[in-house]
Amino acid sequence: MLATTYLMFNEGYAATAGPELTRPALVAEALRLARLLRRLRPGDPGATGLLALILLQDSRRAARTDADGAAVLLADQDRSRWDRAAIAEAVPLVGEGLRLSPAHPDPYVVQAAIAACHALAPSWADTDWTAIESWYEVLLRVDDGPVVRLNHAVAVAEARGPQAGLALVDAIEGLGDYPLWHASRAALLRRLDRPEEAAAADDEARRLPLNAVQRDLLDR
Repeated sequence: MLATTYLMFNEGYAATAGPELTRPALVAEALRLARLLRRLRPGDPGATGLLALILLQDSRRAARTDADGAAVLLADQDRSRWDRAAIAEAVPLVGEGLRLSPAHPDPYVVQAAIAACHALAPSWADTDWTAIESWYEVLLRVDDGPVVRLNHAVAVAEARGPQAGLALVDAIEGLGDYPLWHASRAALLRRLDRPEEAAAADDEARRLPLNAVQRDLLDR
């Protein structure tokens, strides 16, 4: 049930197709279910972590698109528009989830800890990327997978530079049909002043399923 609720949230948070970036009704239903699951299972670190994670991710909703509906990257978001009440509710849940799973942290709790690092940073420049990289290393130990490896690589790129991040991205197998793998490669290649390779990576991303807002972001 936790996995199903999180899949519902993810489809609401970043729609796989269609003209809009998000599907708010799905997000609202996922949040309702997450609150219900925590009430039913108050000692379950996964239920606690999932609620914290959804609250933290959704707290950025108002800042994720501009007045025209175009996507705004995390680095460029107006953090004054983030939902501070949701963040204040979620952060103690992260601590609670960690206390409930001290020896083997629950994957949802670890993801919520990563989201909390972003939520508590006053700006992109002030983000504690070393902490985020460390949390992703924990996540790789408890829930390894190619998408987790990609997110870890992005954190490494911010903490230790784009060359280190690109080496990790290029080492990941199984994401050839995942548009964000290609888009991440493109972003790192641009930072390394390799524009032709970056353009080719963006073209690969465009050939794969994206919602209209994500596709427009690639075309900017």
